[in-house]
Amino acid sequence: MVVTTARTRTRPPAGRGRRFRALVREARSWPTILMIGLCLLAGIPLTIALTPDQELRILGQHISVGARTPDLSLEGPARLVQIGNTELDIPRLQVVGPLRPQLEMGPVQRNDDAARVLNPDTTAEATAQAVDQLRTGFVNWYLLATLGVVGTALAAAALVGCARVLGILRREKASEHVTVADVWHRCSGTIGRMSLLAVTGSLVAWGACGALAYTGTMRGLAQVSSLSDLVGSARVSPAPVGPPVFGYAGAVIGDSRAARVGGPPVAGPEGDDVACERSADSLAAELGTMVPGRVRNLACPSATVAQGLRGPQQRGNVQVPAQVALLKQMQDLKFVVVAVGPNDVGWSDLIKYCYGVETCDDNLTRGEFDYRMGAFDRDYAALLEDLAALPSKPRVVVMTSYDAFPRDTDPACPDARGPSYAVGLTQDKIDLLTDRNDQLNAVLRAGAEKYGFAVADPGLTLLCSTGTDGLGPDLQGLTDPFAFHPTAVGSLRLAATVARVVGPLDD
Repeated sequence: MVVTTARTRTRPPAGRGRRFRALVREARSWPTILMIGLCLLAGIPLTIALTPDQELRILGQHISVGARTPDLSLEGPARLVQIGNTELDIPRLQVVGPLRPQLEMGPVQRNDDAARVLNPDTTAEATAQAVDQLRTGFVNWYLLATLGVVGTALAAAALVGCARVLGILRREKASEHVTVADVWHRCSGTIGRMSLLAVTGSLVAWGACGALAYTGTMRGLAQVSSLSDLVGSARVSPAPVGPPVFGYAGAVIGDSRAARVGGPPVAGPEGDDVACERSADSLAAELGTMVPGRVRNLACPSATVAQGLRGPQQRGNVQVPAQVALLKQMQDLKFVVVAVGPNDVGWSDLIKYCYGVETCDDNLTRGEFDYRMGAFDRDYAALLEDLAALPSKPRVVVMTSYDAFPRDTDPACPDARGPSYAVGLTQDKIDLLTDRNDQLNAVLRAGAEKYGFAVADPGLTLLCSTGTDGLGPDLQGLTDPFAFHPTAVGSLRLAATVARVVGPLDD
């Protein structure tokens, strides 16, 4: 009697054993295997892509913590996104698996918290605090994504479960004694086991992804001794040049579009007006007739961010000071207009190339354009930082780059056909030029939005179109001295567009 009781107590309950065997059988069925594969191969990447970033404030800087969109590689670096555009891999943070952290940083702020990392007495403490905040932010993002993983697993189980119910109903539809309730009663246990397996499998895989991501990230962060190791070295802003300047409400910085090359020369030129071929009907001059106060023209042809706006520019025998350096000496400015970008990405080289070859969408030029776009994005971020730090806190207006041709251009148009020795532009080439100009404008807009700057989109009548007013294109054609630059009417339209964005000025 006693022995029997002891054996009874050590025997596992029959119901538990049946449930375990049913769970094992379910795990071997092909619908469940398909469902788990769907959760792992599609559910987890989808969750990573859709989980929102965690917003942090680290050393006075705005940083978003999340994960980069998964790809097919087994291992890869974490990523840093600056000002929402430039995507830089962080080689120190190598992660195995699909879950690779991504940091979005910008705009850069100068404040007391940021200065702590430059103080030898507080560098170690500030760095440790930054690492701890990054760790906490990523863990919070991971926990939020875990809810998405569970939700995706349950959705997959429900989807496959419904498919199994519909399959049974279809097979037994000839039987009058089988109802939906009967089929549901038969399948409810199966669907429950599928849900359990989907959630368990997804959480195990997600836990492995998290462990690999955490290990790789923390191993890389342990090698970081300063913020420059993580995000690169700091940029030095141009020093002010010349004496303080008074009496101007606004200023225009930029390239030949703003200087308006090809127009009538300035009466009584000053400074670098002659070296920079500034016209009497430039953007700044026309803008000065539309807003109260004088507008100074600092734009210069061929200017880029690095050589022209943030650094000096050589024009023949004259070295023109950095436009930002001159801008810093202008007192009580109300607004600044920025026209930059095409020179940085080599737009004139690209359009000449497209005129001369059968197709210009080759890998070489594609790679060159991407390289120049990346360099411009980094330089543009530094320019925006300089403008945000101007002491008078003027309203900044970033002007986007206009297209040269509409998308529906007739290839027989003389400006599209080009010289007799050229191949000319086809619709595919014009679409390519328009797409790449759109990429440039996306960078211009995104950077401006990050800093709260305004954006002006020029509304010009392009080449090979007549517009609605019958005045013809607002751009100089191939037979003009400065092709693709604004005409006098085009410069006036640019000024009108900018004036609407500048709006009324405070007294």
